Amino acid sequence: MSESELRPGPDEAAARVGALAGAAGRTGEAGAPTAAETAAQVGTIGRKAGRGLRWSLVGNLGTKLGSFTIGLILARLLVPADFGVFAVAAAATAFVMHVNDIGVIAAGVQWRGKLEDMAPTGTSIAIAFSTLVYAAFFFGAPAFATLSGTPDAAPVVRLLTVVIIVDGITSCRSAALMRRFEQDRLTKATMIGMAANFVVAVPLAFGGAGAYSFAGGQVAGSVVTGILVWRMGNLPFKLGLDREIAVKLFKFGIPLAASLGVESVLLNADYVIVGNVLGATALGYYLLAFNVSNWVPGLVGTAVRYVSIPSFSRLAEQEPEALATGVRRSVPVLVSAILPVAVLMAVLAPYMVVFLYGDQWGPSAYVLRFLTVLMVVRMLTSLAFDILTSMGATRSTVVLNAGWAIALIPALWFGTHLDNIRGAAIAHGIVALVVALPLAVAALHRAGVPLLPVLPALIRPAIGAVLCAAATMVVVRLVDGGVFLHLFLPGLVGMLVFVLTVVPVEQFRQLRTRLARAR
Repeated sequence: MSESELRPGPDEAAARVGALAGAAGRTGEAGAPTAAETAAQVGTIGRKAGRGLRWSLVGNLGTKLGSFTIGLILARLLVPADFGVFAVAAAATAFVMHVNDIGVIAAGVQWRGKLEDMAPTGTSIAIAFSTLVYAAFFFGAPAFATLSGTPDAAPVVRLLTVVIIVDGITSCRSAALMRRFEQDRLTKATMIGMAANFVVAVPLAFGGAGAYSFAGGQVAGSVVTGILVWRMGNLPFKLGLDREIAVKLFKFGIPLAASLGVESVLLNADYVIVGNVLGATALGYYLLAFNVSNWVPGLVGTAVRYVSIPSFSRLAEQEPEALATGVRRSVPVLVSAILPVAVLMAVLAPYMVVFLYGDQWGPSAYVLRFLTVLMVVRMLTSLAFDILTSMGATRSTVVLNAGWAIALIPALWFGTHLDNIRGAAIAHGIVALVVALPLAVAALHRAGVPLLPVLPALIRPAIGAVLCAAATMVVVRLVDGGVFLHLFLPGLVGMLVFVLTVVPVEQFRQLRTRLARAR
């Protein structure tokens, strides 16, 4: 499934979405929704989004735990060079997965009308474009692998990029499930696919398949998940081409696909540059650190994205203030969730990497410390991306990601030459903080969603992060024991300090009251 994808009970939900879109365009007419009706509609969307988010979190937690378990096993069985070969294939796959459906999934999520009317055209476009993109990467794999400094990765690239064909075939059905907020079904499909990944990848690794164990497992998991999504999507399978619908899809999807393609470059350019400059082994160390830094964006960020686009899309149909209010509530919660994890990961990186993966992966720890900055910024820019997408401002997302990429690629090149993999991580963090974040804030401001009112709500989390870092570093110096104690005790103290700083006293009182009643 692509990164930006998302339907409330089958036909009646699509009809209601169409009615809301019509009502949003009838401001001042007789029959326009009253304030009470708007509030009720927002509440309904909020309940559906909340349920969807809970299921997304469960699914992502299961998926990440599964990926984490597979990664732990393979890290013990494979060498860093195998990770480097897979990193090249993963970079190619990430790019094509962002552009292969040419924005059809996201277009289906925010489609104003019945999805069944759009599905034949959308499915045809997604399948055709996915096939073309796969053919291009099949023949271009040797050149891409050579550019990345790892020629042996070419056949792995050809194998792993097969997943985009599955994604193209199931695009509209994925959109149908997410538009209906049926994340429970997506979760089940994804978890079963993860099991298939495990069943294939681990035996391949034991058999000496090297990087093919990663690729083979992911392809198997993708096929199984795709079959389940196809069955659960509950859309008639029809192929066709309606010119008017195609124009609407291209108008929305091409800028989005371009933006997501640039975003993929942002997230994978470092693999190509590090591999080209330093080789497969150094790239393996870098990949492991990047994967660890992606735990929270992959778990929380992906779960949020599954419901944020449909939620913000529905709010945008109401009135601008409804969307602005939703954003003002979302940003402080997101910041409070991500900051303590980033701080603890940065401070405790050496102990975390050694404890989980062993001493041979020690060089990854010094990279991870700087990639935590990127982790925080990515969470915030992804939220901005989803807000802009829900408003139909896909061109702004292109500007955001293009500006980021223009600054990042030369910075990565110089950083890697100056300080190897640590230099690449430092360059990533600096550019994210001083270029990407301001661009995201400016794009939202132009779209009519100012973030200045959010700043007061961010003071407490910022103070909590500083105190969390200080407390964690103090306890690390005081602890006398093995790697586990250096990881567990400082982490526990640091998280406790953050929670006590950020959570208002009144909420603790309410929690105590509820616990007393429960007894």
